[in-house]
Amino acid sequence: MISKTVKFCFRDAVSDYLSPDDRMEALKNITDLLSRTFSSQFVFPVLGHADPQEPEKLGQLWRQWLPTDALQTFNTGGYYMIEQKSRRLKVIALNSNLWMEKYEDEIDPGGQWAWLDKHLDTAKRNGETVYLVGHNAPGFDERQGVPPRITLATRHNTRYHNMVRKYAGVVAGQFFGHLHSDSFRIIYDQQGSPVSTIFLTPAITPKRTSSGTNNPALRLYTFDTDNGQVLNYIQYFMNLTSSNSNGEAGWDEEYNFTRYYGIEEVTPYEMNELAQSFVTQEGIKLFGRYWMANSVHSNVNPLNTRTAWTNSHFCAITQLDSADYQDCLVTRASALAAANSQPTEPSSEAKPLIPSHHFAILLITGKSIVRFC
Repeated sequence: MISKTVKFCFRDAVSDYLSPDDRMEALKNITDLLSRTFSSQFVFPVLGHADPQEPEKLGQLWRQWLPTDALQTFNTGGYYMIEQKSRRLKVIALNSNLWMEKYEDEIDPGGQWAWLDKHLDTAKRNGETVYLVGHNAPGFDERQGVPPRITLATRHNTRYHNMVRKYAGVVAGQFFGHLHSDSFRIIYDQQGSPVSTIFLTPAITPKRTSSGTNNPALRLYTFDTDNGQVLNYIQYFMNLTSSNSNGEAGWDEEYNFTRYYGIEEVTPYEMNELAQSFVTQEGIKLFGRYWMANSVHSNVNPLNTRTAWTNSHFCAITQLDSADYQDCLVTRASALAAANSQPTEPSSEAKPLIPSHHFAILLITGKSIVRFC
């Protein structure tokens, strides 16, 4: 039987530029807002690099959402697992701060790798579904190709990549943020077949740096409630220019994923086909749509650098390991140079290829807060 539920979630709720006290105060305000808005306990907080690195204090702040077992591992390592037994679903909230560059020389900081492998192995043996949720995703920043910037330490980036390959059969979804950009990553097995997708959600906080910009964004995912497969999502955004001009925050639908790209389903195979189209002459318009979405409609068309930007985005999407990414940057450059048409902003009238699905979970995946139904 098909069911329909609606939930919210978002990414990057706390600015890097706030003081530690102000960050904690901001998280208290967000926690209070979510507690008053949503009566259920299914809010899953996830630590980000800008959050106060005080798990015990944050554990007390979020104790209404974390059962005893989850609170115990969160207080010690900032990570936890919550099981929804009726759906045979495990939500695993990772502390990606433990895998950043300063932990490059540590084999298993905080014991998170052994803990994660244990839960994924149990899920595999029991035929369960797993969602992995974190802040820093593996791979490279697609908006900063020169010099390339990896978001996790190389050791831990490779280990994550290999672990998802190993357990791809049970990992139904991966949801990350950090880069303030709208993108995705594809994980392939040893034979080169796409086996899993990482969804990168843009941030609710805007960013204005040399590596890119973004308008504030929220995202709604739809799932098959029987097997956990991601079916579609709708991206919402706030246009800062018009909102500031009107003196009022205005949230609008930016795009519907399957309609926007004209694909039938959101599987690793289809996501790979979409990525591969970005580097073909026929796929230039699709890359233009992706380019505008990547910054939540903050980008302007890249004039003389489209080839370099396409190369950077394509390689970041399809190559998570450092050596493979570097090789992609080199080998794709000449092929992509031939695609010299400019990206174009998509029409809001794009039509779906198939009827939309009639069951949904609204997911607001956030650096600080993640909510599933």
